[in-house]
Amino acid sequence: MLGQQNREQDELFVSGSLRDLIPPDHVLYRVNRVLDLSWVRDAVAGCYCLDNGRPGIDPEAAIRLMLAGFLVGIVHDRKLMREAQVNLAIRWFAGYRLHDQLPDHSSLTRLRQRWGESRFRELFERTVKCSVRAGLVAGDVLHVDATLIRANVSLDSLVRRHIEDVLVANAEGALLTGPPHVKRRAHVVSKTDPDCAMATSSRKTFTEPTYKQHVAVDDRAGVIVDVVITPGDVNEGNIIEEHVANAAQLIGHEATTVTADAGYAYGKVYAALEERGIDPIIPAKAEPPPSGVIPLRRFKYDAKHHLVRCPSGKLLTRSSKTWHGWYYKARTQDCRICDLRKRCLSPTVGRRSVVISDGHAALLRARRRRGRWSAHEFRLYGRHRWRAEGVHAEAKRWHGLQRAVRRGLWNMSIQSYLTATVLNLKRLAA
Repeated sequence: MLGQQNREQDELFVSGSLRDLIPPDHVLYRVNRVLDLSWVRDAVAGCYCLDNGRPGIDPEAAIRLMLAGFLVGIVHDRKLMREAQVNLAIRWFAGYRLHDQLPDHSSLTRLRQRWGESRFRELFERTVKCSVRAGLVAGDVLHVDATLIRANVSLDSLVRRHIEDVLVANAEGALLTGPPHVKRRAHVVSKTDPDCAMATSSRKTFTEPTYKQHVAVDDRAGVIVDVVITPGDVNEGNIIEEHVANAAQLIGHEATTVTADAGYAYGKVYAALEERGIDPIIPAKAEPPPSGVIPLRRFKYDAKHHLVRCPSGKLLTRSSKTWHGWYYKARTQDCRICDLRKRCLSPTVGRRSVVISDGHAALLRARRRRGRWSAHEFRLYGRHRWRAEGVHAEAKRWHGLQRAVRRGLWNMSIQSYLTATVLNLKRLAA
C-alpha cells in the first residue's frame, strides 16, 4: 500500500548519543577515531587571560569546527556555521549537543588572529608525527611540487607601482636613489592584498594575483610532510632545500631520494641535494636548440678561479649576480677583433656574456644522467606525478584550496596548514 510520513514534529527526542546517528563510514566518524587534540588547550593558554573576562570558545571545539569544514569542503566560516546548525555529524564531531548554541562565525576569525599561524603549523606537524608512528611515512623518497592558488582579490584592486619611485619616496631621496639611466620598472600589486603576487602556470594564460603552495609528499602513503606558502612569483627552486630540512626534522632522518619536475631543474638545486647526500630525480632541461650562435657548452668554466674561457681562448670574468648564477662577460676589445664574432654575436652587441648557474657541475652531471635513467628512476618519477600533483588536485577539488578564502600571507598559510592536516588525517583514518 502507499505509505505516508507525518512531517509535523513539535519536538525531537533522541534516545542515546548523537554518535548512533552518524554512519560509521562517514569521514568525520572515521577521522574522529584518530584525532587527538588534548594538547591544544595548554598550547593556546598563553593567548588568554586566565582570571578575567568572559569565557571563550573551547579551543578543541573551535579546531574541530574548522577541521570539519575542511573535511566536508566548506572553507568559509559563515557557511560552515549555517551548515553546523542542521548537520548532526558536524555538531557531534565538534562536541555540541542538539540544544547547545553554536558560536558565531566571527569567533573563528578572532581565534585565528589571536593564535597566529604557528599554532596551526604545530597542528599540521603533529599529524606528520602521528603518521610516522603509524608507519605511513618511510621518509626515504620525497616528492616535491608547487601549485598556484588564486588570491581572494578582484582584478580591479590591481595597481602599477613604480619601484624606483617608491624607494626614493621612502628614503627621501637618500641612499636608495638609483642612477638616472636606470629604466623605470612597473610592479603590479593588489591594494587589498599586497602579500600576493602576479603569476601564471602557463604562457597561454594571463597572470593573476596568486599565492604558491609548496609541498613535500612522502612516497609510501602520500602523507604531506612539509608545506610552505609564498607569494605566487617565488621560484620553487628556492624552497626545496627548506622542504628537505623540515621533513628530516619531523621524520627523524634525511631522505635518500627527492623527485621533482623540470621546474626545479637548476644547478643550485642539484648541488644542494647532492651536498646533503640526496639523489635528485629531476629531469634536467634540454639545451636550447641551435640558433646559429655558439652555444654555452663550447665555453669552458673554471670553477676554482671563477673564469670562463671562450672557444677563441679569451677569458670572461664575473660581472653581476642573478638569482641562480653569475654573469660572465668578455672584454669588448677581445670580441671586436675575434674571428668568431659573426657566429658568436649579433651586429648590435659589443661583447659576449654568458650565465653560469650556481652548481654548474651538478647541472652538467644531471644532463648527462637524464639520458641514462634506469627503469627504477622512471618509476619514481612516474610516482611523483600522482603523489605530489595528486595531492594538489585532491586539495583543490575536495577541500577548497582552488582559491584563497581570506587575505594576507598568514591567513593563506593557515588555510594551507588546515588543508594539509585534513589530508593527513584522511590517510590516518584509512
